[in-house]
Amino acid sequence: MKSNQQANLIFALRPRRRYRDNSGQHGFTLVEMLVVITIIGLIMGLIGPRVLNYLSESRVKAAKIQLQSFSSALDLFYLDAGRFPSTAEGLVALVQPTPGVDGWNGPYLKGGVVPNDPWNKPYVYRSPGERGPYDIMSYGSDGQEGGTGTASDISLENLKSAKNE
Repeated sequence: MKSNQQANLIFALRPRRRYRDNSGQHGFTLVEMLVVITIIGLIMGLIGPRVLNYLSESRVKAAKIQLQSFSSALDLFYLDAGRFPSTAEGLVALVQPTPGVDGWNGPYLKGGVVPNDPWNKPYVYRSPGERGPYDIMSYGSDGQEGGTGTASDISLENLKSAKNE
């Protein structure tokens, strides 16, 4: 019995550990969150520029497709009217009847509106053109003549020379 009492006394004098009830309160440590944020930052640093490059390239491709659409519409206008729209009439002549053109059979563009280029600037149309009966161009992302990369001018002449190379 004495050993039983001694055991109870030792048990009573022993410091008790307090256990917290963490039911439903699980979380992340600061270190874990910093590691995840660092990994996400590294991924964005490596992949982000590539994604942005694809977006800018897709705008250039969209402008080229629109230029080809304008070219086809202008050819149809020429077949109906016997001439290309003047610079003053512009590309609007493809969607609205032009005074003095009896054979207008449009609109020649879907939707009945002349779209802006992918950078939301109007296309430049000249007739007669420097290299043919007309010139259509977009000044690219910077909206100014000249430039390099995505800021370079996109024209029908550029498309034709690219196909020949």
